Amino acid sequence: MKKIRLLIVDDSALYRRVLTSHFEKDARFEVVGAAQDAYEARDFIVELKPDVITLDLVMPKMDGIEFLGVLQKHWPLPVIVVSGRLTEDPQLSRKALAAGASAVFSKSGTSDTSSLDKLSDLVVSVVQGKPLPKIKLGSASLLEPKPSLVNSNKIVVIGASTGGTEAIKEVLVRIPPGCPGIVMVQHMPAGFTASFAERLNMLSPNLSVKEAKDGDEVKPGTALLAPGDFQMSLVKKPGGYSVQVKEGEAVNRHKPSVDVIFNSAASVAGSHAIGVILTGMGADGAKGLLKMKQSGARTIAQDEASCVVFGMPREAIALGAADQVVPLLKVADAITKLLG
Repeated sequence: MKKIRLLIVDDSALYRRVLTSHFEKDARFEVVGAAQDAYEARDFIVELKPDVITLDLVMPKMDGIEFLGVLQKHWPLPVIVVSGRLTEDPQLSRKALAAGASAVFSKSGTSDTSSLDKLSDLVVSVVQGKPLPKIKLGSASLLEPKPSLVNSNKIVVIGASTGGTEAIKEVLVRIPPGCPGIVMVQHMPAGFTASFAERLNMLSPNLSVKEAKDGDEVKPGTALLAPGDFQMSLVKKPGGYSVQVKEGEAVNRHKPSVDVIFNSAASVAGSHAIGVILTGMGADGAKGLLKMKQSGARTIAQDEASCVVFGMPREAIALGAADQVVPLLKVADAITKLLG
């Protein structure tokens, strides 16, 4: 089997030696370099072309979070953050994952051989694209829904396009525990939605997020993302809802289409639904959100100031489809208040 080419980036000479020594003993890896800062790492990346990087967060000249942003723009590679600050500041895990890290690992877990072996297995999983364990980052609750809502027929339906990957993330990380099931459409081609759902799953402390498959049940505490190049609809079932995922014609030039999921929610959920339209180009979802409102659903649109592209929300607002128009960082709060 081809060895995984690994670059270690850490300003501590001790940890560079510890990690290098460990990975060099593992037949699955080839340590191609050990850089002491982001600038040295950049040169190594260009010259040595590693498959994966372990990255410290606290470094001179450029910190790890900033370097992650540069990497994602110029040299998108799998990155596992290995830092001693993660236990001191749990929010750093969320920041690192949001900046593009594939996974995080605390240096407190590198104190013995068995813990280092776990790091090795994590690196292999990231490179091979295997599912990663969900990271608990602490509660991001704003308001907690009443327990009675959890077992109701409530459902939250979200649609987005351009700029929506970050917008959906900002909503989900703020969703409190006990929220009813969520279904989502983000305009995205096939092959990208699975990894996007996995990233959302790692970032969202109170939700289990996955790419939807036909027949998946919509359960409290879960969020289902429509797969690229398929249409997803909401289906009523005894005691709740499931999703239908199938090939079909593009609607508003999109597969998946926001109008498709909104229209189905209007038909099967009616006043039990909350519809949310976020940043995006065009008008997909505007008519569907209006249909949801006419069926008794409560509806929310992202405001212009916080949108990357104020297309879809603007069209929905112009149709009178939005009950509320709120900034992105207040969308989760608005959803929670409607539930409570």
